[in-house]
Order: sequence, then structure tokens, then C-alpha cells
Amino acid sequence: MERIGIIGSGRAGSALGAALASAGHPVTGVTARSQASLDRAARLLPDVPVLSPAEVTGRADVVLVAVPDSAIREVAQSLPLTAGQYLVHLSGAHGLSVLLPSAATPVALHPPMTFTGDQPDLSAITFTATAPDDARPVVKRLVKALGAELQWVAEEKRAQYHAGVVHGANHLTTLLVQAFAVLREAGVTDPAATLRPLLAATLDNTLRSGHDALTGPVARGDVETVAAHLAVLRGRTAGTYAELARATVELAAADGRLERGTAERFLEVLAVRPAVQPAGQPAGQPETGEAPR
Repeated sequence: MERIGIIGSGRAGSALGAALASAGHPVTGVTARSQASLDRAARLLPDVPVLSPAEVTGRADVVLVAVPDSAIREVAQSLPLTAGQYLVHLSGAHGLSVLLPSAATPVALHPPMTFTGDQPDLSAITFTATAPDDARPVVKRLVKALGAELQWVAEEKRAQYHAGVVHGANHLTTLLVQAFAVLREAGVTDPAATLRPLLAATLDNTLRSGHDALTGPVARGDVETVAAHLAVLRGRTAGTYAELARATVELAAADGRLERGTAERFLEVLAVRPAVQPAGQPAGQPETGEAPR
């Protein structure tokens, strides 16, 4: 099995290193600078020596650069790599270009999940990789050892891939934080408890069925309910609601669930939304036009 060296003992690097070690890959060294990184390495990689970047690189066949996105290029160019090694970063946003030029074979290997600092079960992950053809067997072996799945994304599609991941995951948090605030204003003391069963069912259904899982007032053609919502929502939440409702109308109209006339009525209602009010100015004045994009 390939020897693994880890540059950076943050949450992702430490977790992936621990998982590879458990799968039988020798992890021969890790770098750690902060006390938090040293503590994490001691907890997740207790038998792995903490070394300098050059020492880690010299002992490894596969060098994982597990550093913040903004530091990948600088760190990669500072390592004493050889043609027989593989240089792997874990960023979703970057492809291979951020690792070039390098004597080693470049690989982008993204685990689309949130790491908490503990050792996660990676078997449920589908890693996304970009790599030259001659590196693909090594990437497949690493992912298979973790019990995970693998899919490939072309270099020119990395930004598009990452946009989809961020839009689906990070923006979900933004949406829920806004929804929590609206529910609290309505007198709901535990918004998470209220939404949890609905969210769990919706997520499961959507992951299985895609747009066929859509329910709610737009899917039912209930224009009056959407208008009532817009009448009570304010600020940034009103803009978010209107923009997502427009996208939902387009989705429901495209698959035939909404008649053209109903879709047009929705879009007329959604063209008028409460304005984002400056600090100190009372809310309630409507604004006509597109929501901010």
C-alpha cells in the first residue's frame, strides 16, 4: 500500500489520515503548527510522527496537502517532490492547476462533507476526483480502501461542481437560519423541533426523487398563500423567499404541474416584495422589481 504523508493536521487532513491508517495505509508523517493541530494529530494519529514538511514529503508516496484553499499553491510549490510521488489536495473549488508546476503527479480529491474534528465514517461519502489517467488507479485504491464511492469531474468543470455543492449545502444553512428567525417572530420557541421532521422527510424524498418531491403552495397553485407570506416577510428574508419561489414556479411549470395562467399569476405576485429597509427606518413599504441576485 502507498505510504501517506499529510501536510496540515486540520480537521479534514487528520480525519482522512486516520481513516487511511485504519484501512491499512501507513501514514508516515504529519505536519502540525498550532496547539490545536498538535492536539488533533495526537488524538487521531497517535502513532504518526509530527515532522517538518520536507520530512513528511520525503517519507511518502502520496502527499496530502490538507491546508486552506488559499495556501495550497504556495505550500505545494515549497515541497521537495519527485516524479514518483502523488500530490493530492482536498479542495472542492480547485482542480489540478493549483498544484502545478510540480514534479509529482497532481490529484484533486474532494470529500463533500463537513468534518467536526472527530474520526468520521467515510464509507457513506462519494469522493469527487480530478486526475491524469495514470493516477486514476492510485486514487481508486485509496477511495476503495475507505469503503467510499468515487466519481470523476473534468478540470474545466471543477468550479461548476463546487458551485453545486455549495449551493446545495452551505445555502441550506442560510435558508434555515432565516426560517428559524421567522418562526421565532411567530412565537415558535423551538424552530428546529418544528422543522426537523419536515426537513428530514423533504431531504430524503428529494434525494430519491428530485423535483418530484416538491410539495407546498407553489406545487398546489395556491397563489393567495404565497401573497400572504410576502405580506408578512421583511428584509433579506423576503428577497430570499421571492427568489426561491420564482425558481420553484419555473420548476413546477416546466414539469407541467402548473398551468401557464397560474404560473403568470405567481410571477406577478412575486414581482412585488417588501423592501430591505435601512437601519432605523420602519419596514412595510413595498418595492417593485427583481429581488437581489
